[in-house]
Amino acid sequence: MLATYPHHGRTFSFNPAAPLDISLPLAPGENQVNCFWAEPVQFDVIRVGSFVGSVAEGGSTNYKRVHLTPHGNGTHTECYGHISPDPQATLNRSLRRFLFVARLVSVQPRRQADGDEVVLLEDFRRELEGGPDAAVRPEAIILRTIPNHKAKRTRQYSGTNPTYLEPALAHYLAEHHIEHLLLDLPSVDREEDAGQLLAHHAFWQYPHATRQHATITELIFVPDEVEDGLYLLNLQVTSLELDASPSKPVLYALT
Repeated sequence: MLATYPHHGRTFSFNPAAPLDISLPLAPGENQVNCFWAEPVQFDVIRVGSFVGSVAEGGSTNYKRVHLTPHGNGTHTECYGHISPDPQATLNRSLRRFLFVARLVSVQPRRQADGDEVVLLEDFRRELEGGPDAAVRPEAIILRTIPNHKAKRTRQYSGTNPTYLEPALAHYLAEHHIEHLLLDLPSVDREEDAGQLLAHHAFWQYPHATRQHATITELIFVPDEVEDGLYLLNLQVTSLELDASPSKPVLYALT
């Protein structure tokens, strides 16, 4: 059975039974995607007196502590609190809606004179403004970089100067009222940029006209079989009072 979703005077349909999960799972061990020198995810068995929180070790239940770094382990969503000293600037306060009309766009980065791989505004606009969906104004952009290697699922990005966005692209998204940006990279900015974070500042328009409800989701993975086009995005996060949270973005194809 199809469901419907209204958007700017149009009504779209989608199949709730056909979700497309574009998150990367959090699991312990070294063979998981990692960036910015974060420690690997760790699950610790809770032990209190004679109680052991592991059925495999003879306990009555599994009861574990999770050690993770949202910005460095797996798919995560962040708000402007990532670059603000305000303790009230948390994702749990910023993200108050969870369904959005999104456009999936695939773009190939270009190598710059300094050797950096950068997603340029010119290339993004060419892809965004083409095709049958160009007339629909999305609320979210899902950026897939190509070629789309499956190694993105387990890549160790720390110290490799990964691909990042031209700051002009982040500014363009803000100007066109894109509230949510999702991408398959560790960051919208260069790994080491002397703390400038130009694309972060441009997207959130921080600090002079801060877009408090806008979010950036990093380290997603969109399989090749998922075609560019329009989707209903369900952006799922945990209710942590932090600037970022592990997240699970799920897509539904829109017609």
